[in-house]
Amino acid sequence: MNEQDLIARYFAPLAGPGGLGLRDDAALLAPPPGADIVLTADALVAGVHFFPEDLAEDIAAKALAVNLSDLAAKAADPLGFLLTIALPPDFSHPWLEVFARGLGEAASAWHCPLLGGDTVATPGPLTLSITAVGAVTAGRMPRRTTAAPGDTFYVSGTIGDAALGLVLRQAELGRAGTPDWAAALTAEQRAFLVGRYLRPRPRLALVPAMRAASAAMDVSDGLVGDLRALSRASGVSPQADLRKIPLSEPARLALAADPALFDLLMCGGDDYEILCAVRPQSVQRFEALAQAAGSPVAAFGVADARATLESFAGPDGSKKSFDRDRYSHF
Repeated sequence: MNEQDLIARYFAPLAGPGGLGLRDDAALLAPPPGADIVLTADALVAGVHFFPEDLAEDIAAKALAVNLSDLAAKAADPLGFLLTIALPPDFSHPWLEVFARGLGEAASAWHCPLLGGDTVATPGPLTLSITAVGAVTAGRMPRRTTAAPGDTFYVSGTIGDAALGLVLRQAELGRAGTPDWAAALTAEQRAFLVGRYLRPRPRLALVPAMRAASAAMDVSDGLVGDLRALSRASGVSPQADLRKIPLSEPARLALAADPALFDLLMCGGDDYEILCAVRPQSVQRFEALAQAAGSPVAAFGVADARATLESFAGPDGSKKSFDRDRYSHF
């Protein structure tokens, strides 16, 4: 089966109208009236961003989800995505069929059709790159650089689940021993944490609320590091009370069993929640829109005008420092 056959069999059925049946050299997309176009791209490499043993449908859903998380943080509704997939020599057609089915299910659930891309062979590991396209009301995209002194910092969902899930997934695959804290969790709670690592949940329901935010980004590399990144880009400092960061019940139980996990929860990454700043006059509207969307958000700090004076309150209320605040490839 050549490249054209692969595309026709596995990916053409996923294409939206703009994809032109994946029979042309490019997609055709008309932006909605009065909207700006938002584009984001993320690459995932086997052995780096996911385990080769992970289910094909989980890999597909994660590849799309991490991109849609960026769109959600920018108050953008998805319009479609481009997929580049580099297949290793040992790929199988049954694997690719499951991957395509999982990708199609995720695209349908999140209303983000396939527009096109590229399919190639590689001697290296399976590599995926997705470029997602979205639309936001013109002039209303919350950037990293636009937080202001006095803004309130919010985070969506719960933090640290995926970092714990990664530890448990490594143990499942025999790459590490089972941590002692896992004994404090039920099988269902452990499965929940692993699921949060395998299947990120882009907070697209928060898109209307994000239009009330002054600055935003998604939390992909670790909450503390990402908060610092947003604050530095905006020329402010975070005054954050980390005791207010929302944790799931499994994460709370794990932390109670091993208090040393606190740094991992705050800095481990793979949360794919939304971090944002909100002007004082917009706080009430932002919270109301988030509540209406059924997506909980939690206020946990403020932006200070003194750009070099950050402060983090740790579990006991005292000032907390971090040796490593986020995941880094380099």
